[in-house]
Amino acid sequence: MARTLHDGTSQAMNKVGFAGLLVTLGIVFGDIGTSPLYVMKAIVNTGETLDTNYVLGALSCIIWTLTIQTTIKYVLVALNADNNGEGGILALYALLRKHRRKWIYMIAIIGAGTLLADGIITPAITVTTAIEGLRGIDPELPVIPITLGIITVIFFVQRFGTEHIGRPFGVFMLLWFLLLGIVGTIGLVACPQVLKAFNPYFAICLLIESPHWFLILGAVFLCTTGAEALYSDLGHCGKRNITISWIFVKSMLILNYLGQGAWVLSHTDMAVGNENPFYAIMPQGILLFSIVMATGAAIVASQALISGSFSILSEAMNLRFWPRMRIKHPTNVKGQLFIPMVNLAMYIGVVFTVLLFRDSNHMEAAYGLAITITMLMTTQLLGFYLRMRGVSRALTVLFVGGYCVIEGIFLAANLSKFVAGGWFTLLIGGLICFIMFVWVGAQKIRRRYMSTRRLSDYYGIISDIKADESIPKYASNLVYVNHAHKDGCVDDKLLYSIINKQPKRADHYWLINLEFVDTPDTLEYTCSTLIKDTLFSVNMRIGFRIEPRVSLYLRHVVEDLVADGELELTSSYPSLRKNKIPGDFCFIIIHRIYYPEDSRDRKQNLLMSLYALIRRIGIGEPNALGLDTSVVVVERVPLIIANRARNAQRIVKVSEDDCEE
Repeated sequence: MARTLHDGTSQAMNKVGFAGLLVTLGIVFGDIGTSPLYVMKAIVNTGETLDTNYVLGALSCIIWTLTIQTTIKYVLVALNADNNGEGGILALYALLRKHRRKWIYMIAIIGAGTLLADGIITPAITVTTAIEGLRGIDPELPVIPITLGIITVIFFVQRFGTEHIGRPFGVFMLLWFLLLGIVGTIGLVACPQVLKAFNPYFAICLLIESPHWFLILGAVFLCTTGAEALYSDLGHCGKRNITISWIFVKSMLILNYLGQGAWVLSHTDMAVGNENPFYAIMPQGILLFSIVMATGAAIVASQALISGSFSILSEAMNLRFWPRMRIKHPTNVKGQLFIPMVNLAMYIGVVFTVLLFRDSNHMEAAYGLAITITMLMTTQLLGFYLRMRGVSRALTVLFVGGYCVIEGIFLAANLSKFVAGGWFTLLIGGLICFIMFVWVGAQKIRRRYMSTRRLSDYYGIISDIKADESIPKYASNLVYVNHAHKDGCVDDKLLYSIINKQPKRADHYWLINLEFVDTPDTLEYTCSTLIKDTLFSVNMRIGFRIEPRVSLYLRHVVEDLVADGELELTSSYPSLRKNKIPGDFCFIIIHRIYYPEDSRDRKQNLLMSLYALIRRIGIGEPNALGLDTSVVVVERVPLIIANRARNAQRIVKVSEDDCEE
């Protein structure tokens, strides 16, 4: 019997239409849409002379970076590499892991870790840059306190969800991009020669002739940092909505960059320093309005990145890259999550970033390095995807090689900012990756020491225990989560719990087998009756974007069995059966504790010690599986028992005479 489990969530809005395009603007393009706030400012502060060739070359680099990196790689290629409609580096990894070598999980971990690190620095730099525009009105205004206040509000409202702000955000971002395009157009009219920047010749000449090309590219790369988020939001909005919206977004961005470039050419003496070209091209009458709009756009970008971080970590949990954490669903919108501990950690990280760097000029040094590594990892996985889809080896090598060269150059350019601030995001990304690698390594060790038994060999004794009235009934329905991954097998510790530790008599025994599959939204089960009216095996297949709620899903299974006449749930106690009261359920969780088997295996012991430490940031297995903790019993057993007994030194018997001597 195969059935689909329903969790009552709604489908994402991904149909092409004005509403869909509007929501896409509000969800997808917040990060890349705020890049005009700081990209040109970073370019003019590289130390180069602001002559015509330099400005045209820098603008040309921006235009062709947006074209080659964002349009071709992400919009035209990556958006087609979807996993049942879902995108992002972990979704891509889940699609590939059954078809490629197991070591590709390393690529996915590095990419996810650095992407999460980018989620710390982005809210800090976008909000700070937006608020710094107030200095054009009053230089004495307290930028840092205002920034921290806005950041506090952004993180505080996450707990309430964003079900009703998709369209308002979309309307706001539509106005924001129109503002970018209109103001940029007005600016470039005063100096139309900036249109020459569409010729890649100027970009090539600049990179060849400039001794500071790596600093220039480090600044230019900031214009495309939101491209990875664009791919990650594929499941929320759909490929066609993102593709169509990008045409509009890219046009507005380029117009604004051209307008800023025109102002720099006309005001070379004012451009260097604290003057931000973005605010400089704004008419004085709408300066305050533009600051409000920039702040709003920064809030939208920050909110999107925070929500994206929740989604990434939720996927990482189901892929067994990260310890289970408490996840809340503030709304009924599918995929909308809130992870309290992650929200708090990100808030602390963003506040610390603002206080550490103090202004956007210093934050720019920390920005971009981590996301470059993410893009490199995505390129590697896209190469595997192209080969899986039958693309020729030559074209695949050309694609992967070409983008590895481009992104490798960007990485080298951003590494030049390591001392100035790049170390910060690498430290955060490295810490996240370290936690993931430790978690994955410890899981491998735990699986290695787990042993299984053929379940059919124990049908007789389970039936005998049920019929043995001398054994006190433990529960009407006894439920175990079976961690054995072989068909027809069961975890030996589970059998030990039923038979040896304390014989447990029940009316029905349930074995839950959880399979976290590579598709994002799968939620289905199969149920087999192993012993009629006694032993049931339930296989639940759960997509990597679905939060496990085993208690809820088991209730759905039981309801289906009762409706089909395959199960009588009424309690076997005469007094309760008379009144048609259903029997109780009790979940047994086997918790395996690692004890060092051999003091000489220091690497393994250290890894498992770190694993035990990392487990503290997560929640226990009952909460992780969505069990009703009021009916859960946790039994602790050693992870290693047979090997310990086999390797232990045997105690030697001595006579009493020997003792006297």
